Amino acid sequence: MDVFFEFLNNLTNPDWIVNHGGLYLLLFIIFAETGILIGFFLPGDPILFIAGMIVSNMTIPPSEQIPTLLYWIVLVSLAAILGNFVGYWCGRVFGKRIMSMEDSWFFKKSYIYKAQEFYEKRGGGAIILARFLPVVRTFAPIVAGIVGMEFKKFVLYNVIGAIIWSGSLVTLGYLLGENVWVKENLELVIIVIVLIATAPVIIKAFASKDKAKIIQ
Repeated sequence: MDVFFEFLNNLTNPDWIVNHGGLYLLLFIIFAETGILIGFFLPGDPILFIAGMIVSNMTIPPSEQIPTLLYWIVLVSLAAILGNFVGYWCGRVFGKRIMSMEDSWFFKKSYIYKAQEFYEKRGGGAIILARFLPVVRTFAPIVAGIVGMEFKKFVLYNVIGAIIWSGSLVTLGYLLGENVWVKENLELVIIVIVLIATAPVIIKAFASKDKAKIIQ
């Protein structure tokens, strides 16, 4: 357990990530967080930002920085796409078994119900929006599989969402990665990024509730 908690505590430490797998570790985290049921606790948004920071601080010629950045974005996007495919497949194949599982410290049916409610309100676009919501992005593809979302439609939203999510946060990390203040206040920056990423959806959700109350 000590090793596990050490792993969690260092997931926002760029130097530790570089020394313990680098790009491969980042790809595994993104894959797990977006498609494996127990990966919901992994910090997807911070990891993407840190990926951009790592690229910006690489000792490579300036002419190779943009190609390297694009290379990382492509690989991270692929990891996110594959993760959602696994989640969708699990939902289609093991949906009934998943919903019959007892609640535990790493799985609660309420996560599934919240993701399902979010999916039903937003339709296919929920797959894109869910990318920017911790926990929900893990369960959204599973719910899409459980409710039998058309596979072609799921593929489209999955790819678009992965590219937007990965590309925006990795690029942001790259642009701010060499900033001294950002390096010294990384935890604060990560919190702000998560808030900014989730704020529009949360505000819209509350606005919808207020409109519903007015109509009633």
